[in-house]
Amino acid sequence: MKVLLLKDPKEDDCGQDPYIRELGLYGFEATLIPVLSFEFLSLPSFSEKLSHPEGYGGLIFTSPRAVEAVELCLEKDNKTEVWKHSLKEKWNTKTVYVVGNATASLVNKIGLDAEGANCGNAEKLAEYICSRESPALPLLFPCGTVKGEILPQMLKDRGIPMESITVYQKVPHPGIQVNLNSYYAKQGVPASITFFSPSGLAYSLKHIQELSGDNIDRIKFAAIGPSTARALAAQGLPVSCTAESPTPQGLATGLRLALEAPRC
Repeated sequence: MKVLLLKDPKEDDCGQDPYIRELGLYGFEATLIPVLSFEFLSLPSFSEKLSHPEGYGGLIFTSPRAVEAVELCLEKDNKTEVWKHSLKEKWNTKTVYVVGNATASLVNKIGLDAEGANCGNAEKLAEYICSRESPALPLLFPCGTVKGEILPQMLKDRGIPMESITVYQKVPHPGIQVNLNSYYAKQGVPASITFFSPSGLAYSLKHIQELSGDNIDRIKFAAIGPSTARALAAQGLPVSCTAESPTPQGLATGLRLALEAPRC
């Protein structure tokens, strides 16, 4: 059964995208098409903040891109050695909060210990942070231009200080239309399409509607998390599956249930 995932391919240690491998175990033939590209912003300002861990109570990472911004800061400012020998250890005396295993893995790769990886979304992470002792210093939150307001608002309501800095913005991937046209020409209409972000939905939906035509009602639409599910519903599309966790296993389980369900 053919399923389409609108995300970047990411190879793991086995040389294969973990979503393709996991869905394959369930009998799905998955194809990945990237719909987002990223531009990094405010890196000099972010780099300066990273150089002064004494001014913060910890870090919050809700996306892999925010961690990539740290890596870029270190490379561009030749701070890799300083990070390895002093800055990393200073940040590790603080708490580093993350959403999801993918982000946690990247945080670990730059030498930081991560907490909250099992929180599948920003709202659950906010609940986790609120359950901890409130820091006296603000938590530094590198984020994108389109960040959800749930986490900042929940922390504000609990009186937990936080300082956000916008370090990246999402832009449409230049190959969306060509790649979708090619997929539909070769594979036909997929049984399911999974969206991985509200932005990815916004950039790709028009093309999918045009290519699917009257067959769009045959497609089971899936979301990797609640914010994407809300965006799908706002477009008037039925959400057949929201992954219980933003992981290959969470999505595979949800898709199996959704695609096994009898059609009306």
